[in-house]
Amino acid sequence: MKLTRITFTLSTWLLALVLASGFAAGAQAQQSDTDHWVTAWAMSPSTLPPGMLAADMASHNEFDDQTLRQIAHVTASGDTLRVRLSNTHGNRPLRIGAATIAEQTSGAGIDVASLQSLSFGDQAGVIIPRGATVFSDPLPFPVEAFTNLSISLYLPEASGLPTSHRAAMQTGYASTAGDQTRAPDIADAQEISFWHYLSAIDVSGGEAVSTIVTVGDSITDGVGSTVNSNNRWPNLLALRLRDASDMPAYAVANAGLSGNRVLHERSPMFGENLLARFERDVLALSNVSHLVLLEGINDMGMSVSMATDQEVSAEQIIAGYRQVAERARAHGIKVIGATLTPFEGAGYFSEAGERKRQQVNAWIRNSEFFDGVIDFDAAIADPHTPARLPADFTADNLHPNDAGYAAMANSIDLTLFEQE
Repeated sequence: MKLTRITFTLSTWLLALVLASGFAAGAQAQQSDTDHWVTAWAMSPSTLPPGMLAADMASHNEFDDQTLRQIAHVTASGDTLRVRLSNTHGNRPLRIGAATIAEQTSGAGIDVASLQSLSFGDQAGVIIPRGATVFSDPLPFPVEAFTNLSISLYLPEASGLPTSHRAAMQTGYASTAGDQTRAPDIADAQEISFWHYLSAIDVSGGEAVSTIVTVGDSITDGVGSTVNSNNRWPNLLALRLRDASDMPAYAVANAGLSGNRVLHERSPMFGENLLARFERDVLALSNVSHLVLLEGINDMGMSVSMATDQEVSAEQIIAGYRQVAERARAHGIKVIGATLTPFEGAGYFSEAGERKRQQVNAWIRNSEFFDGVIDFDAAIADPHTPARLPADFTADNLHPNDAGYAAMANSIDLTLFEQE
């Protein structure tokens, strides 16, 4: 009887050893795959949490029994992808009834041959808790860099408050009713200028070594560029990197947010302040190696003319930069500071704001705090009136147009992104 017990124990131990070895091998393979994820597209929510909103807005339901079809322009190739969906600012759990991904043809149309269903834990749908983000299961889906992907989400019940990005500069589509996630086109589609719930797309199996994240406000968001053209300066930077034969391949993820400020927030259109959103919008992305920081002009302009109770000094903005950079460096991320572009003639321009801009830009250029500097101010300032943008580069004296964004992207020294 004793021998039997010993034999059983030995057999159990051997079985456990085999299972453990297999589990370890599987975990190692899974970790190896995960190491190769890069974020090829991202959006930052411009909404605010329900607790920061008026009661009538916080109880709002945006969608009910509708399909959203949204377009994402990925900046890296891969043979496998996963999609992130966010209910970060929702006021209730969000139910996704079905989700698909395909290459866009035009408008709400898709290439049916590329159409595949997304799953979540091997399920066709998912309930996203309030405040949460979910990943889809990894999906074999060969995709080339600079492809427009169409992601369709069916929301079978009242959605509550959506987690959205308002200045997408990309047309999306919402159906009148029903699950149309597999439809070749959405005939009754209403055009929308927001991204809802779709927060990132990661790819693996491609050439990109890591992700560059561009952090900023509407100027990084691409406001002023031609809608659906992908002429934001981060898009154009990604193209330059692709065409540079002596540079590594990178994914570029845009964490720009129109109206955003480094230190304050108030409007449900402009999102949480940068220090509050940094963990979610930057550090949570996949395999980030570099950060380009271009934000602060709204802190200057809005505090003088629109939110005088939230006035900040140049020193306070610089202190905010230091916080962002130290948090990034704690994750091994190189931080590149970018000078603030001219805004004389903009609706919230003031001489006091201009003095702050000059003080902040001098610190960015001369402090040697950053791992590198991009002098966007020098690149696109009017040579005759340096506090202004040239008329050929802007329509509102604040946001560059396509030509202005191209000048910004072309001014970047790509060696800033060389691998050591």
